[in-house]
Amino acid sequence: MQVMGILNVTPDSFSDGGVHFDRITAIEAALRMEQEGAAIVDVGGESTRPGAEAVSVEEELERVVPVIEGIRKRSAVSISVDTRKAKVAEAALDAGADLVNDVSALRHDPDLRALVAQRGVPVILMHMRGEPRTMQQGIHFEDVVSDVAGELTTWRDEAIAAGIAADQILVDPGIGFGKTFDHNLELLARCGELTRIAPVVIGASRKAFIGHLTGRPGGAARIPGSLAAVAAAQRGRASIVRVHDVRETVDFLTVLTAIEAQS
Repeated sequence: MQVMGILNVTPDSFSDGGVHFDRITAIEAALRMEQEGAAIVDVGGESTRPGAEAVSVEEELERVVPVIEGIRKRSAVSISVDTRKAKVAEAALDAGADLVNDVSALRHDPDLRALVAQRGVPVILMHMRGEPRTMQQGIHFEDVVSDVAGELTTWRDEAIAAGIAADQILVDPGIGFGKTFDHNLELLARCGELTRIAPVVIGASRKAFIGHLTGRPGGAARIPGSLAAVAAAQRGRASIVRVHDVRETVDFLTVLTAIEAQS
């Protein structure tokens, strides 16, 4: 399982807003993630925390493109751009990004489907209903895993119909995105069921359900709980785990994998 390091170039992301807002700081953080074992660095310029407001294309471009250019000048690490906007994704790919991570599963900006198809790059389709600003309102699922799987399958098929190769698509169940506490736990417990759709990405790092269980207020205090979610992703045969804490996650997976190899 590959580790994707989270690099939020924002002032307001839920766990690390403002930490990497400076371009030089962000580039150095990305290089450190690579040294610690990240296979991918995911660069995002728009917060998608619950209730977050959208930012303009121009502002998002100003945040992410110089950082991606700076990383690429100094490293060959794979770079993902976390965006819902075609213009941002296009500029990021031109600057050296390798894949697109879209929390709207290519539904927010129809031009993004065509861009991904044209460029032939991998894309992560994440499950979320509505927008970050509204996603925690009116949450209802008959069976959260079956419902999420069905919607991700539909969005995957729409991407394929738009010309995106099936083997370039990954899916993310959207832990914490329009889900309740119990939904998040069930999606982690049964994430292996989603591998029938496409390779799975799990992003549970430092999220609120971990704080709900442990009483930890946030940030690095939630690392142990986050590692438990990584173990669930490993058990569920996820392909990528998206995390804030690369070194701890890589060490954890190194030991866990060695133990599993003996069984």
